[in-house]
Amino acid sequence: MSGQGAGAAPVLGVAIVTYNAEKVILDCLESLLAAPDQPMRIVLCDNASTDGTVDAIRDWAAGRRAWRPSDLPGLPPAPAPKPVRLVEFDAPPAAGALPLAGQGADEPGIALIHSGLNRGFAGGVNLALEALRAAPDVALFWVLNPDAIAPPGAPGALMRAAREGGPGIGLWGGRILYADARGSINADGGGWLNLWTGVTGGVNFMRPHADAPPPDPAGFDFVSGASMAVTRAFLETVGPMREDYFLYYEEVDWALRRGDLAIGYAPGATIYHHVGASIGSPTHRRGGSPFSLYFLFRNRRRLVRRFNPAALPVAWTYSMAKVAQLALRGDLAAASAAFRGFNGLPPPRAVRERIAPEARPLAFGGE
Repeated sequence: MSGQGAGAAPVLGVAIVTYNAEKVILDCLESLLAAPDQPMRIVLCDNASTDGTVDAIRDWAAGRRAWRPSDLPGLPPAPAPKPVRLVEFDAPPAAGALPLAGQGADEPGIALIHSGLNRGFAGGVNLALEALRAAPDVALFWVLNPDAIAPPGAPGALMRAAREGGPGIGLWGGRILYADARGSINADGGGWLNLWTGVTGGVNFMRPHADAPPPDPAGFDFVSGASMAVTRAFLETVGPMREDYFLYYEEVDWALRRGDLAIGYAPGATIYHHVGASIGSPTHRRGGSPFSLYFLFRNRRRLVRRFNPAALPVAWTYSMAKVAQLALRGDLAAASAAFRGFNGLPPPRAVRERIAPEARPLAFGGE
């Protein structure tokens, strides 16, 4: 890794995109501030939330909104001291503007970028990464979901793995556990991809945490966007995430463009994840919402078209079979959304209206 001055502890940059995340973001932030052994620069990018996300962050940082730990795993036993310095921006700031958190921070702080509109996951990530790349002491860039909880040792474990892994590794992942299913794995560092159907899955999905040895990252096709770290070399080689996916498959596309850079696994960088907390992603307990399925099926086609266009007939046949299953179960709204998504049709009205008018060109733009 590179990016820190001589003798200085390497800093972990944390990029978190929020959109209507009021119910989960404070757990995420409190868990990060409890890390005892790792300096961090934490950048939130809010995608024009329409709930109380921004006010919740401001009130929490100022000490006006109390936070108390719940029984969810990974949370610290007590809140971090307040106030927490909150620095807000309307665009990625220049070098030297980001506060420090964690080890070595005299006045712990976080940064909040207001994106101005819902730019989708990749758009928010790219703004946060732009700010972090301007900080020369940031050696590793951790993309973390706002509905994730990072136990105190996770940030340090991630940084140690990257420091010891060598320059040939460009992406890093750790174990992701379901926050609501104690001990069950959502994705173990990375995921697999079938480029004929466009279907993806998490390594060791639903396997008990206690029974699963660390996986071999040589079998990873990508790293889950819920907890994904990249190096400066990766960013310089690959560039930013493609923003036309809007939701889903951005991290798969990113990994497929990595060239000769390998994927690594970080033992101990375990997080807990509330899967689909804001957009209704499919989980082990429920099917996906029409909103999530529209983007999931649309972007499945988009990815296959970009990386294996000869497979489009196979991917279409597989996806239409899934649409038929949804219809036979009586979930006609989900079936319609998935059908429209994969076939490049305009989204259902209910899906379209969940996106603000000014953001619709980004969300529903063409190929």
